Amino acid sequence: MCFLVTKSFTLTCGVPFILLGARYYFSRKVILAYLDCVLHTDMADIEEYYIKPAGSSFWVAVLDGSVVGMVAAQGREEDNAVELRRMSVDSRFRGKGIAKALGRRVLEFAVHNNYSAVVLGTTAVKPAAHKLYESLGFRHAGESEEHTLPGMSHSLLERMFFQIRYHRYRLQLREE
Repeated sequence: MCFLVTKSFTLTCGVPFILLGARYYFSRKVILAYLDCVLHTDMADIEEYYIKPAGSSFWVAVLDGSVVGMVAAQGREEDNAVELRRMSVDSRFRGKGIAKALGRRVLEFAVHNNYSAVVLGTTAVKPAAHKLYESLGFRHAGESEEHTLPGMSHSLLERMFFQIRYHRYRLQLREE
């Protein structure tokens, strides 16, 4: 179609590469801005965000003396829920049950602290992440394509080339 309009073989072959390059550039830009934001807020002061506040906590998974994973729990008074946050496992150690153990630790924490539910939000595109949450008992509670990450500029080009689907999950522990 492009060739019929432009009569240019070079342009016809180049357009897909230009679009892929733009997608890569804006995806990288958004992700790096998000990481910069995270590393200068809660992950810059884990104690202040997750250790000191009552009803919140932070755990790391250690294997052979090295940190291989982490997860945070942040209490939410408004709905008596705890939010599972920042779950991450080093890619070299995935598939070994570490994420499941970290997730279970958050669930135990929620029960011990009398929360009625555990919630989480994820932008994970890998089916394994969603299967993990479901294996822990979470139910998919909705999704949005309008989600924006901290650090996003919301420019037209950014919105055109970087879209993200945000999934919400909930595990009801007891009725309020």
